[in-house]
Amino acid sequence: MQKSPVTKGGAKMKGEILILKSSPEDFIVKEIMRSYKILEPEMQYSRDELKYPEGDEFTIFAMQKREWNTLQALSTIASSCGKGKKSVGFAGTKDRRAVSVQLCSIRGVDPAKLLSLRIPGIRINFAWKSSEQVKLGDLEGNAFEITGKPKIEQEKAIDIIKSNESRLGGLFPNYYGTQRFGYRNNNVEVGLSILRGNLEQAAMLFLTDSANEDMPEAKEARERLASEKDFSNALGYFPKHLKYERKIISYLASYGPNYREALRTLPRQLLMMFVHSVESEIFNGVVKSLYDEGHTKPKRAELSCGLDSYGFPDYSKISKYEEGPAVLASNIIGYETEYISEYEKAALEEYGLTKESFKCKSMPELRAKGSFRAAFAPYNGLGYKVDGEFVRLAFSLPAGSYATVLLSELIQQE
Repeated sequence: MQKSPVTKGGAKMKGEILILKSSPEDFIVKEIMRSYKILEPEMQYSRDELKYPEGDEFTIFAMQKREWNTLQALSTIASSCGKGKKSVGFAGTKDRRAVSVQLCSIRGVDPAKLLSLRIPGIRINFAWKSSEQVKLGDLEGNAFEITGKPKIEQEKAIDIIKSNESRLGGLFPNYYGTQRFGYRNNNVEVGLSILRGNLEQAAMLFLTDSANEDMPEAKEARERLASEKDFSNALGYFPKHLKYERKIISYLASYGPNYREALRTLPRQLLMMFVHSVESEIFNGVVKSLYDEGHTKPKRAELSCGLDSYGFPDYSKISKYEEGPAVLASNIIGYETEYISEYEKAALEEYGLTKESFKCKSMPELRAKGSFRAAFAPYNGLGYKVDGEFVRLAFSLPAGSYATVLLSELIQQE
């Protein structure tokens, strides 16, 4: 299958001038709250400062973490408080290999209990009661502090960053990052198989695709199953940490080749991730085409997204562009998508899909209505400086935009 110029997560890196993420402290992520307060490491903020109502049902807290992903950290906190995973809420996920500060909530736990927790790599900066929980999307964006070690002379590195900043002009291609496409880079292929109704192919790709498997034991198991196609035997040698693969294998070993029901042994959230990866791949290809043509701002009758008081996209202000501050928007294609641009039509044709494909008739619970995303996103407060042998950068991005994508534009050398 022919791929679009940008696949599985955004712009191609050319010649990077900085070495990034040598340690978690080199990548600091701080949430920007709906009150526009930035959650600084080790700082405390009151309920009034963050604009949450009084109440007793939930405890809202700031979680500062190092080398934990968000879901695992919150699961550990909930378990330590005698609660289940469904008791916690969060505004957005953060990378594991980073130091991040984010707002979270938990139902029915005293603030003092949270503040007394001692979990390596996790710190609770503050905790207080509220009638409102923290929900996905309850943030304006994220502020980043990035440290990199130059591969070239420092002042030349700064000059390249300045030149790239001038080229961008305050907007960068809002590609989905590589995290969206899975560690084996095969989420798109699995998702396409589901949307096309080929559920056997979807299951076998999930189980046996070893092209980007970096764990020798897992790679060997996947290749053996692809060759033997014996699910009963596979239970004996498939690594225990591949728990989702083992769920599918166990079902197929017990009930035969009912691939629809085998896939349904996986959490719906995981299955939806495969469908969303297809939407993301199409979006990335459309943005790449726009970017290559220098088409980075909305023209009359094109989809646009208005800006909020912080200068970030406000998705309640989607319209056909006429006037006023706005950024070019593109569809996250779904079955309810109304206006489809020529770029999006071409992308759908490339994958043999239509918007009706996202009704996902083979597994209707995975249907996707579609939404919108800024094709080119603004960034705020970009700063950079030499600090000893390092270069430090700081900037803020809208929620859902990827720092790694902006960095790839800033630190590339032609």
